[in-house]
Amino acid sequence: MQSNDQRAYDRGVTVFSPDGRLYQVEYAREAVKRGSPAVGVATDDAVVFAAHGRPRSPLMEPDSIEKVHDVDGRLGVATAGHVADARRLVDYGRQFAQRERLRYGEAPAVEPVAKAVADQIQESTQTGGTRPFGAALLVGGVVESVPRLYEIDPSGTPTEWRATAVGDGSEVIRSHLEAEYVAESDAGAGVSLALSALDEGTDGELRAREIDVAVLDECGYEAFDRDRRATVLDDADLSPAS
Repeated sequence: MQSNDQRAYDRGVTVFSPDGRLYQVEYAREAVKRGSPAVGVATDDAVVFAAHGRPRSPLMEPDSIEKVHDVDGRLGVATAGHVADARRLVDYGRQFAQRERLRYGEAPAVEPVAKAVADQIQESTQTGGTRPFGAALLVGGVVESVPRLYEIDPSGTPTEWRATAVGDGSEVIRSHLEAEYVAESDAGAGVSLALSALDEGTDGELRAREIDVAVLDECGYEAFDRDRRATVLDDADLSPAS
């Protein structure tokens, strides 16, 4: 009987179950857990993103798998979950950032962009005829010399972190971050920490062609090319065995 009740309450995203749950939102969280992981680390002077995106086939071009995105040259987003849903949310964040630039004549801060995207996600949890976005986002950047990192889950809840992860293996990755995170560190140390944490939550060895790495600092958004990704893997003692 309980199973039948659950099936009844998960037919609509706008209906709470008797114990206060939105099953469709919980299913969206499960979709995120099946996605390749992404890690964010805020250091003294930067926010670092590292994400894993293994190709489904050796015929697939690895660089076509985008897990870390430039929002407006200063802010970035790392994603996990349904790629198409994440892409729509990244585009929404870019449009919001452009509107803020036009309206106020200056670049938007991290918090307004993160909360605007969170509002868009939350709207899908209370509107009939829609479904929740099956993606979680990390939004980060440096504004007025202060690194800020937000996580947004499929319920539309934005929370600020010093270091966190979303996607498959995120609990293992967060445990590693909690054990190894040092508050007073620079961007280089942040890259090493993000990669070592990503390695903890990923089956097999990390390869330069299968990861995305980006650093956001006072100068803006910088994505690492494949050669530089190989270099930072080597610096973190994570290069695949030859």
